[in-house]
Amino acid sequence: MRDPVSDLFFMRQAVEEAQRALERGDVPVGALVVLNGEILGKGSNRKDTDPTAHAEVQALRRAAEKLGRWNLRGCVLYVTLEPCPMCAGACVNARVSRVVFGAADPRAGAGGSLYNILHDTRLNHRCEVCAGILSRECSGLLQEYFLMRRHRTNVKN
Repeated sequence: MRDPVSDLFFMRQAVEEAQRALERGDVPVGALVVLNGEILGKGSNRKDTDPTAHAEVQALRRAAEKLGRWNLRGCVLYVTLEPCPMCAGACVNARVSRVVFGAADPRAGAGGSLYNILHDTRLNHRCEVCAGILSRECSGLLQEYFLMRRHRTNVKN
């Protein structure tokens, strides 16, 4: 069930996670898993040796560990960027009830932009989706990151 005040509150915290990733030099995507108003897991993108080190996967893993179960029914995932196919699949498999995201991703989004894995009726679970919460802030962080990255690349050449 949608609660606009909670959505803004938790999305602001996801933006803070994304900001931490930006400060580390990682793609600024932040995620939280929330159940009954309690944050169970947080994550932000990491460039390391793990190709699954996306913000959503980290947050889902931490939430499952805290609950002691893989099934995250009743949980809400807040993420600053529309989940990719891998992360959307993880949400479906974890039975996340709702996914709230900020910026749409027309190149790889699996929450309705390019694919609709989160709400695909052929799968055994569907997530309610709420898009566009704090989209300007979320998009702004990504734009800042890619501008800085392009500038660094141009400086080195």
